[in-house]
Amino acid sequence: MNADPKPHCPSAQPDWAGAKVFGVVGGTPDAPATAYLAAPAPVTPELLAAAEPVQPDEVFRFAAPCACSGCGHFSEEDSKCRLVQKIVRWVPVVTESLPVCSIRAECRWWQQEGRAACMRCPQVVTNDFHPTPAIRNAANPELF
Repeated sequence: MNADPKPHCPSAQPDWAGAKVFGVVGGTPDAPATAYLAAPAPVTPELLAAAEPVQPDEVFRFAAPCACSGCGHFSEEDSKCRLVQKIVRWVPVVTESLPVCSIRAECRWWQQEGRAACMRCPQVVTNDFHPTPAIRNAANPELF
């Protein structure tokens, strides 16, 4: 059971308090695909070094307690993540079955958008240098 009552953001940075890695991004730059770990792993200096020469958030997916109002994607008016709302609205489905995901029970995206979020999640790369137009727009906190 999650000791932290805050839902976890599946697009967190490795230096956020409570961060853990839950997936490894594979696939290609044009079609990334997250391979989900059987259990989240702690963020360690060795894990971060394993990403070199690229940044860790280009190859790992991290989850951490939601930053809420500390995040540009968070809406104070309804306490929702606008990022996942835009992903569900604008980004195509990439899987027809729920990915096996070790953070689903605590995931803000799952709690907020359910299955629709999970069907798009495998293509999300936190630090993506080749995003599709839909991903680029979803990641822009100024668009909604």
